[in-house]
Amino acid sequence: MIFDQLLKKEKCISVIGLGYVGLPIALEFAKKFKVVGFDISEERVSLMQNNIDPSKELKEEAFFNTEISFTTNNDDLKAAHFHVVAVPTPIDINNLPDLTPLVKASETVGKIVKNGDYIIFESTVYPGATEEVCIPIIEKLSGLKLNKDFKVGYSPERINPGDTVHTLTNVVKVVSGSDNESLEEIAKVYETIIKAGVHRASSIKVAEAAKVIENTQRDLNIALMNELSIIFSKIGINTFEVLEAAGTKWNFLKFFPGLVGGHCIGVDPYYLTFKANQLGHHAQVITAGRSVNDGMSKTLVTGLVKEMIISGKNIAHSKVLVMGITFKEDVADIRNSKVADVIKELQSYGIQVDITDPHADNKEVKEEYGLEVSKGYSNDYDAIVVAVSHKEYLSMTESDFEKIMNNPGILFDVKGLYRNKFTKLKYLSL
Repeated sequence: MIFDQLLKKEKCISVIGLGYVGLPIALEFAKKFKVVGFDISEERVSLMQNNIDPSKELKEEAFFNTEISFTTNNDDLKAAHFHVVAVPTPIDINNLPDLTPLVKASETVGKIVKNGDYIIFESTVYPGATEEVCIPIIEKLSGLKLNKDFKVGYSPERINPGDTVHTLTNVVKVVSGSDNESLEEIAKVYETIIKAGVHRASSIKVAEAAKVIENTQRDLNIALMNELSIIFSKIGINTFEVLEAAGTKWNFLKFFPGLVGGHCIGVDPYYLTFKANQLGHHAQVITAGRSVNDGMSKTLVTGLVKEMIISGKNIAHSKVLVMGITFKEDVADIRNSKVADVIKELQSYGIQVDITDPHADNKEVKEEYGLEVSKGYSNDYDAIVVAVSHKEYLSMTESDFEKIMNNPGILFDVKGLYRNKFTKLKYLSL
């Protein structure tokens, strides 16, 4: 059985795609097994060969006491017999699944897979994608047949960037296989590294569906909070104060309004609605939630511009500082950041926008959004948007903001960090 062969290091594991998901998995496996880590980026591989995580999530020590080799050479994958695919699954400009990375990874595997090999996909997809898209590619290029010559599994990633509590090994891992034998072998491999244990799903489709609804559920709950924030703003009451009061009941779910971006919550629901449309069903609730959340950048800016006009600001000659451009606090990940939408919406009014972020890489921001991250502040901002609750911003005082703002100063505190703390600035939040 492959698990025993891996444990004895007679065979090894490959991990294809070494980003936020793939690298932590590769390093954990490499504490118990022999591993080949593969990525198409020579720059990223070079950093990892020097014990540096390009995503800035893992410390140097994470690379210690591991048996792993990093490579960009497809041929090096031939040495492995248990292949884990962990590539991104984004959406395109029309909010449709972009399976290009997954298709290319499947093609890579199809060219090197051998009799007896296992292939496990971790990328988030719609239910059915592994069997409808990936497996046919592998069979065509390899000339091999599923379950007769090779086995397939699906084990969705549950990596939460920036979270030092719910780490890879501390979260239950869902696993599935193309038959009963593969399910057990795959489960045993993951059980070796996952302290929290594994859940054996009854089928690959069930595992795919479980993953995609995890983030869809969160998306819908946040959408409700965002819609409530719009209503409460019109009433003239603070959303966070309402939620604080409602939260005193034991069964009230503590979600909060905000900008919903990143590579999971802002993306995964579109995979599910895509599949629903294929089946002839319009997913009304999911689509409505997405519409609310995708519209929050415009809602935020509209509210801010209205207050700037009321305060006598000349919008076309105004200057705004946006603090934070990553998709969430204390991470470097800028993928699908809705803060970029806020910035571009502000710029559409002719407003000059400066951007600051202690975690974001300026080169990545420029390549992804065509925006520049400033190294410091000026002292003449008409308004400031604190968009991301980085730890570096938590200790800032009202005086700190006043020093860099024109009077009257307007602060839009997206996350409610400074609620009930400021008395001089015009204070806004969702």
